[in-house]
Amino acid sequence: MAPDPEHRLGELMESSNPSFETVMSCVFGIEPHETRTYLALVDRPGSTIDELEGPLERDRSTINRAMTTLYERGLVRRDRRLLDGGGYVYQYTAVALPEVKLMLHESLDLWTEMVHDVIDGFASE
Repeated sequence: MAPDPEHRLGELMESSNPSFETVMSCVFGIEPHETRTYLALVDRPGSTIDELEGPLERDRSTINRAMTTLYERGLVRRDRRLLDGGGYVYQYTAVALPEVKLMLHESLDLWTEMVHDVIDGFASE
């Protein structure tokens, strides 16, 4: 599994009816635009950063930073494609949604277990 992101579960608890995007952003410690980038990639597997500029209405550098974060969190995979004229370009594919949902469940289960341990370990004086 990916390195532990900085969870923002407190934000999640403040919402009575969070969207999937909010849950994903809070649990994985990513920004909303990074979650939108992941979701755009779900519909466009094998995309390059240039190919995502239009659909995301973001500049290359913003998309590149988002992809780096998503890659570090284990939410996207990247493959290097050699270009005919030399050089290469990265193509990104989102980790399948069922796998990401499992990662969300596992993260929340670990957090819940930790909170239960804190509660159980509290000794009244």
